[in-house]
Amino acid sequence: MQTFSQQQRLLQRLSPQQIQLMKLLQVPTMLLDERIKEEIEENPALEISVEDEDDKTIAEKTSDELKDEFTQEENEDYVSTEDHDEYDNIEISDYVKEGDDEDADYNFQSDSYGNADEDEKFSHQPKFETTFYDHLMGQLNMLKLDEHQLKVATFIIGSIDEDGYLRRDIPSIIDDLAFRQNINTTEEELNSILLIIQSFEPAGVAANSLQQCLLFQLKRKKKTPIISYSIKILEKYFDEFTKKHYDKILRALSLEDADLKEIIQVIVKLNPKPGLNYSSSDITKTYIIPDFTIQNINGTLDLQLNQKNAPDLRISSAFKDMLKDYDKSKKKDVRQKEAILFIKQKIDSAKWFIDAVKQRQDTLMLTMTRIMYLQEEFFFTGDETTLRPMILKDVADRTGLDISTISRVVNSKYVQTEFGTFKLKYFFSESMSTESGEDVSTREVKMMLGEMIQQEDKTKPLSDEKLTEMLKEKGYNIARRTVAKYREQLNLPIARLRREL
Repeated sequence: MQTFSQQQRLLQRLSPQQIQLMKLLQVPTMLLDERIKEEIEENPALEISVEDEDDKTIAEKTSDELKDEFTQEENEDYVSTEDHDEYDNIEISDYVKEGDDEDADYNFQSDSYGNADEDEKFSHQPKFETTFYDHLMGQLNMLKLDEHQLKVATFIIGSIDEDGYLRRDIPSIIDDLAFRQNINTTEEELNSILLIIQSFEPAGVAANSLQQCLLFQLKRKKKTPIISYSIKILEKYFDEFTKKHYDKILRALSLEDADLKEIIQVIVKLNPKPGLNYSSSDITKTYIIPDFTIQNINGTLDLQLNQKNAPDLRISSAFKDMLKDYDKSKKKDVRQKEAILFIKQKIDSAKWFIDAVKQRQDTLMLTMTRIMYLQEEFFFTGDETTLRPMILKDVADRTGLDISTISRVVNSKYVQTEFGTFKLKYFFSESMSTESGEDVSTREVKMMLGEMIQQEDKTKPLSDEKLTEMLKEKGYNIARRTVAKYREQLNLPIARLRREL
């Protein structure tokens, strides 16, 4: 027998608006302008206060144009709705008030926002650069090849990675040429064309491995005893060379330490990624727009939020005019009421977005203010050793915000100081205790570890065990595996790979 029962449970669910607010918190300043433009495109009830005739959106249409859109018949078989309570309960005064035409009650706009003269001042002509593919194709077009060979060579060049390597094997290229290009070729023919491409500039192009790439470059150099030994080492002792087993190489080739030093200098000066020299600088450059600026003004820290990409937002005047016209109208049919309901929804959404942007700015300022005071000494001195141990919970406790909210604020945000521009994550680190019981930042331990490795005798680099002993002598009670973890976080190799002759 089937039975039914009722249960009451307390569940926490985030509304769509809360979810969007969380996403908005994660958006850095450099992308905020793009996010606002997306919202304006989706919601015609939202507009920027400073109107620009060149950037008009649907939000700037006249009331009559919008009315025509809403009242246009979709089809002849429309059936009217009997229940219109939802429309009749709309309070126009909730959406149209005195003073609504004024700008928002917060000011996001910086002095340079929307300033055409300022934009022209920093404008520049785009650079036209030859891509790596174009560079290789230019050399190919200078050769006398028949149409078939040219198609095969073009396909090979198109298969070369941006760093200059051809990592695909020959059988795969032959199959692709047959199935995709309807071009039949043999392994012998493909290898002969590949050799031609491998003779192109830059030296080392179209190699299938680092070893082959370096060998291609060495074989183009003028033959000397050092170059000959360098080639022999890369051909026969490549693994020993990369792992710095220099003793084995010295014994095998009967070399002196001075000769091996000279060989190492020759090899390390080779280009391991020849294709990257032709990558567009516009693509490889990374521009950082700081979200905050902190200055020391007469002994007082001044925190400013970067507001360049956050314009003033307001409700569209066209939508407000439509509501006023509806309120004055005596005849209110179903289609007009349906249009008003649409307008109400869009205005609600626009109001929420304006509030969300303001809440984002307030949350960012509140969080950064607490971080600034927790790491106050650093912002005065720039000394990394003054950074206090600080985790997300420390900031959350002082702001009254959730840890997840702090995490979203910290993510992908930067602060500009007198000592450089830093990621907010830079100021967070765990703590550890010294023998005296004092709490110190793990960053301080990493700095000390990096200095020890930098000052070590490179002919006899310090092992992790030795580094652990030295740190314990300075009062830092730390395990060897922790030292190994910190060393890896500092991108420092093990002792054997740090060894120099």
